[in-house]
Amino acid sequence: MIYTYLGVLCGFSFPILSMAEMASMAPTSGGQYHWVSEFAPPSCQCLLSYITGWVCVLGWHTGIAGCCYTVANMLVGLLAINYPDSYVYQPWHVTLLVIAVAVAALIFNTLLAQKLALIEGIILIVHCFGFFGILIPLWVLSPSVAPSEVFGSIVDRGGWGNNGLSCLVGVVGPIYALIGPDSAVHMSEEIRDASRVLPLGMVWTLLLNGATGFVMIVTFAFCVGDIDKVMASTTGFAFIQVFLNSTGSVPAATGMTVVIMIMQFCATISNVATTSRQIYSFARDQGLPFSNFFAQVNTTFTVPLNALCISLVIVSLLSLINIGSSVAFNAIMSLGTAALLSSYLISISCVRLRRWRKQPLPPARWSMGRFTPFVDTVSLLVLAIVFVFTFFPLTNDTAPSEFNWAIVIFGAVVVFALVYYALHARKVYKGPVTRVRVAQ
Repeated sequence: MIYTYLGVLCGFSFPILSMAEMASMAPTSGGQYHWVSEFAPPSCQCLLSYITGWVCVLGWHTGIAGCCYTVANMLVGLLAINYPDSYVYQPWHVTLLVIAVAVAALIFNTLLAQKLALIEGIILIVHCFGFFGILIPLWVLSPSVAPSEVFGSIVDRGGWGNNGLSCLVGVVGPIYALIGPDSAVHMSEEIRDASRVLPLGMVWTLLLNGATGFVMIVTFAFCVGDIDKVMASTTGFAFIQVFLNSTGSVPAATGMTVVIMIMQFCATISNVATTSRQIYSFARDQGLPFSNFFAQVNTTFTVPLNALCISLVIVSLLSLINIGSSVAFNAIMSLGTAALLSSYLISISCVRLRRWRKQPLPPARWSMGRFTPFVDTVSLLVLAIVFVFTFFPLTNDTAPSEFNWAIVIFGAVVVFALVYYALHARKVYKGPVTRVRVAQ
């Protein structure tokens, strides 16, 4: 677990640095599909940009669903430890809670839209205090295991029969924690001095969250105890059971979990804001069905309200999958990771090809200088490897119920986008690069 996290943190740093430089060159709410439109070869610029826009929309919507699903399941886990004799879990409980969390996030992005900057500042304070509020009790109260067991043992719980393969399949978890460095990019048209602020924010986010994440995961490894018992917890989350085992107190475990739940809800608020700007930007370029409707900005709230509402509808529909199968819904989560990774892969490929051909690029106020080609190349290698393993099931079980069906859904969305492009979008979608050329 520790070595997988470190490997992912080091490897995924390269794509984040690459995108930070692209964000400095072209800070726009379109993000990846805009970069592809601007940097791809003219012969395929329009189609590649269009497909990138679709996978971004797919990735961010499943990201919202994942955040809401996590908050909902945390609440269910708290009900399980606080009311062990009276609460009976039903899948539809989670579905209703997912919708409720999504509605609450929508309210924050409409009625409180003008206060989002203040809210984000408060979130940062809660994040810092919450980190130590969880860490210190674990350090003080938890029975510790031997360092040799933490740093020297590797457990292949997926039954892959190979530690290397098991670690590669396990990269999805750490990647999910670090995914979304483009989130702030989609808000760039609402940020002052974005070409400088955005890349700095992306890099500092990587450094701070990467460091705190490492400290937390090492702490967790020392406190986890019997892994089999923790994984079999009725709470549905190993960390809730660890909190309960460490403190020996249901109220204390509840309080520590609530801190994480609040942070996850705050992430949902940010995800909803990002997704709405992604839809708005893509619709502004005629990339979606009913683009004119989704490209409207509400004059009362000064936000793309129609885009926000369609996000709520999509997340609500996705949450219904959980009633039939939680495994299928978990596949949706890996689908979001794969979709965003593919958008990073395409956009960085385009800018790397442009550099290889020695074609001009826009100036960047934040640049890696002569190291940029190397960083971009490593980024592509890392993204290609991780992208493949996001479609792997968690265990080496060939039963259809355990299969990761994300690849089927991902392929279906790409095919739909290609068909829609061939039938209609190619006539109206020219890509944001046309607006850039006009502006120049």
